[in-house]
Amino acid sequence: MSPFFVMSLILGLTFGQAASLCAPAEYTIHVEKQECAYCLAINTTICAGFCMTRDSNGKKLLLKSALSQNVCTYKEMLYRTALIPGCPHHTIPYYSYPVAVSCKCGKCNTDYSDCVRDRVRTNYCTKPQKLCNV
Repeated sequence: MSPFFVMSLILGLTFGQAASLCAPAEYTIHVEKQECAYCLAINTTICAGFCMTRDSNGKKLLLKSALSQNVCTYKEMLYRTALIPGCPHHTIPYYSYPVAVSCKCGKCNTDYSDCVRDRVRTNYCTKPQKLCNV
């Protein structure tokens, strides 16, 4: 291997995360319950953006730790709770949702993240809408 290739490889692996553009972004969640009269539109923040990914074509030349398929995910998050209006007394009218405080590029944790991009748009209201700015 040429010294230029080795230096490029080392610099690319070292500073690859610096080229990532992963940060909290504004997002609106639409929440409704069948028993309640309204749909609640909640403004929150999610983690979104580009993370540097390494192609596995060179897997025989690189260490396993150098091969990664990173996603933009939560570094720090907190949960907030909103009250869904128009719910009858026998229904629990609360909805808890995550708020991204900071983000990082890393492995996707399916415990709290949707790791697959869904092509069907399901984030909408079928009932009259109320806005919740938290």
